[in-house]
Amino acid sequence: MHLTLYDLYQKMLNTMGPTHWWPAETKEQIIIEAILIQNTTEKNALSASQVLQEKNHYDFKKIAELPQDELEEWIRPAGFMKNKSKVIQTIAQWYLEHQKKPDKIIRRYGKNLRQELLSLHGVGQETADVLLVYIFDQPQFISDKYARTLFTQLGIEDLTDYKSLAQRLSVLPDPFTFQDAQEFHGLIDEFGKKYLRPPQKFESSFLAGDQLVL
Repeated sequence: MHLTLYDLYQKMLNTMGPTHWWPAETKEQIIIEAILIQNTTEKNALSASQVLQEKNHYDFKKIAELPQDELEEWIRPAGFMKNKSKVIQTIAQWYLEHQKKPDKIIRRYGKNLRQELLSLHGVGQETADVLLVYIFDQPQFISDKYARTLFTQLGIEDLTDYKSLAQRLSVLPDPFTFQDAQEFHGLIDEFGKKYLRPPQKFESSFLAGDQLVL
């Protein structure tokens, strides 16, 4: 069956049910976990996140003022502690400078917000898109590895890296809302854990035989 992007989203949502992703109590928690998840497993990222929650409840002011070596120890379970601690403190300081007000940040940067995020130390394309979706409520598409693998299985070719898909699909088209963007990312990742490890398991999924039309 040929599916539009929105058809695909609706089929996944109706079959799998909502994921309510990103599960977090605050925007600060999401920002930190978006950094911790880089180049590690979800389990390791959540383990490091829990340490931060227990130590200071994701208080950005305290995190920004914390000695870097101490923060490195807190987030050790997520790996790459030196770089991730610097990224966390950079974004924490930037968010504080903007009074932790996403609406104000959107008004200030407008369409240049993604570029502003990419200018921050350690923020790559995937992290920037995650922040756009979950912090700034934008209908952005997150072209992560699971998305690229899924779309490849659905007949989209030449998805070699993040940029290869992001160039073709950045902002989700109407009628997608930012809530849909949040849910779509969660669905794709949950689908990936079940049916794309290894990719051959896709043939046993409810999407086997479908073709995506971008």
